[in-house]
Amino acid sequence: MAGLAHRRARRRREAREVLGTAAAEFAALGAAAFAHRAHAELARIGGRTPTPTTLTATEQRVARLAAQGRTNRAIADALFISPKTVEANLARVYRKLGISSRAELGAAMAQSPAAE
Repeated sequence: MAGLAHRRARRRREAREVLGTAAAEFAALGAAAFAHRAHAELARIGGRTPTPTTLTATEQRVARLAAQGRTNRAIADALFISPKTVEANLARVYRKLGISSRAELGAAMAQSPAAE
């Protein structure tokens, strides 16, 4: 198994991807023993799972208001949170969307179906 080789070489990300795919394919084929083994190897990797790329509800609200041109202080007042919380949410939004500025945020939110 390629996933086992990746895990033994301590390449956790690659191992997690390969073993996850293998477990799903084995389960779809009805090969329960192989699927169980892939899940067991996947459990041995441990560590934290990769961060999701979807925005949380709070991140969506902050991003929508920022895309409208509001300042961090105005966003904080509107959502009853601190400006530091706004900054933290925007940092996560930028990372998840792969952008680096508010101008890019406006374009990204306009393209996003969850922007409404």
